[in-house]
Amino acid sequence: MKVTQIVFSPTGGTQQVADTITSTWENHANKVDLTNPENEYSTLNFSQDDIAVIAVPSYGGRVPALAAERLTKINGNHAQCVIVCVYGNRAYEDTLLELRDIAVQSNFNVVAAIAAIAEHSIMHQYATGRPDQKDKDELRSFARKVLEKIESGNGGISEFQIPGNRPYKKAGGSGLVPKATGKCVSCGLCAEKCPAQAISKENIKCADSKKCISCMRCVVQCPQSARKVNGAMVSAAALALKKACSERKVSELYI
Repeated sequence: MKVTQIVFSPTGGTQQVADTITSTWENHANKVDLTNPENEYSTLNFSQDDIAVIAVPSYGGRVPALAAERLTKINGNHAQCVIVCVYGNRAYEDTLLELRDIAVQSNFNVVAAIAAIAEHSIMHQYATGRPDQKDKDELRSFARKVLEKIESGNGGISEFQIPGNRPYKKAGGSGLVPKATGKCVSCGLCAEKCPAQAISKENIKCADSKKCISCMRCVVQCPQSARKVNGAMVSAAALALKKACSERKVSELYI
C-alpha cells in the first residue's frame, strides 16, 4: 500500500493537517505539491491498493480554482481517497462537496472526508496557532477510523453524505493583492514560489491582479517580510468576519 499526499498549501496550514493525518499510518507518504505549476500531474501513477489524501484550503467556500484545474489532470485509477478541506474558522460551505466531485471525476474512490481548521492565512487573529494539539489528536483519531474502514473493505462514495450545495456558490476573490514595500531587495523568491505565476521576475514589486489568488504565499515566503496587503482592507474584512469566526470550530469526519 502506497500513501500519497496531494496538497495545495500556499502558507502551510493545509500541509500541517495532511501531515498529521498520514503520520498516523505506518507508511511513509509521498508528496505531490499542487502549488507547483511545473509539475506534470498527468504522469502520476496510482493503483487500487493505494491511499491518496487530497487536501486543499477553502477559498470563499470553494476549492481554489488552480487546485481544481491541476487535480483534474490526475488519474486516480480507483485508488482509495480521503478528501480534506481546511478553513480558517469561518465556514467551508461547498468546498468539501466540490472536492469530492473533482476527486470522483479524476477516478479516485472517495472513502472519507474531513473538514479541519488552520490559522486564517490573511486574518491571523482567527484560528491562531491551529491546528493545535487538540486538533491534531482529533485528526489522528479520524485517520485511524479511516484506515479501519479501508482495511475492512467497506469503502464507497455512496455510503456517506457531505455538506454543500450544487450548483456551488459563486466563486469570488478577496481582492487582496500583496505588494512589495521598501524592504524588498528583488531576490525573486516570491516570483519563484507563486502558485499562480502572478509575479514577474522582471517586475517583482507588484503582482498581476488578474492572476493573483490572494493565497499569501509570497507574504509568508519573503525573507525580508517585504510583501504586504492593504491593512485597511484586511481590518475591514476581519470586522465583517468577527461574528462568524468568534466561536471555535472543530474538525469534522464524514465516513
